[in-house]
Amino acid sequence: MNDCGCDKARQDLEEYLRNEVCKTEHTEIREHIENCASCQGEALVASTLTEVVARACKETAPEELRDIVLTKLRAAQAAAH
Repeated sequence: MNDCGCDKARQDLEEYLRNEVCKTEHTEIREHIENCASCQGEALVASTLTEVVARACKETAPEELRDIVLTKLRAAQAAAH
């Protein structure tokens, strides 16, 4: 079986998107993705998902909600002891 680079690109896609691969691998994966429609689609889905999760992690709950949750957590901890 002749691998055209898809296996390597898909295996390292997450690390590639986080810039956690060496410069040589980064260039090879980038070039492969630029020339492979299937891997382009997969990279787009993965990068979009990564961006959405990162954005969600930066959001904070309204102060009222945090107070309610903390109050219930403290009550649950007190009941457990």
